[in-house]
Amino acid sequence: MPRPATPGSRDAILHAASRLFYSHGVRAVGMAQVIDAAGCGKNLLYRHFPSKTDLAAAYLKLVRADRDRSADIALNGAADPGSRLVALVGEVAALVRGPHYRGCAFRNYLTEFPGDDDEPARIARAYLRDTRARIDDLVAARGLAPVTADRIWLIVGGLYAGPADQAEVAVDWVRELVAQVGYPTGSTGSPRHGINNG
Repeated sequence: MPRPATPGSRDAILHAASRLFYSHGVRAVGMAQVIDAAGCGKNLLYRHFPSKTDLAAAYLKLVRADRDRSADIALNGAADPGSRLVALVGEVAALVRGPHYRGCAFRNYLTEFPGDDDEPARIARAYLRDTRARIDDLVAARGLAPVTADRIWLIVGGLYAGPADQAEVAVDWVRELVAQVGYPTGSTGSPRHGINNG
């Protein structure tokens, strides 16, 4: 008779896999490594996660829940759309300065599996799409030209990919962008310190 799963065994496996996936990449980590890190048997692992794709999907769902929670906390202290945009980018800036930062988990997955349309890829694309939509909505609520959302999205992408010591500069750029109320729709006006300088 199969041994019943112990309470919390799924979470223990998922957290062990998540640490490995984030540190080394999903493709590089084998299920045997997950078994060793979680201290579980093969049967127990596959009972909870029948395939590596299922485990990767659960990992990205866990990351999404954590990222959404962190963003919500940052936004709670911001009263208006401009402040909320700055807070949103400030939250990313704080993340990339962390000692265990290894990139955006969603972008990392899509880089590893660029042509895939499996559940993990859909979760990753949905997170990026929803984050961009949140920026679009806040830019519109602030009364800024749509091109401002493009610029902020580029800044966010740069934060995830660039050096951590430039994080505060990125937040300052966004602070300047959201201060520029009054551009007509379609304007290409730029902030005082143009975001492409450096």
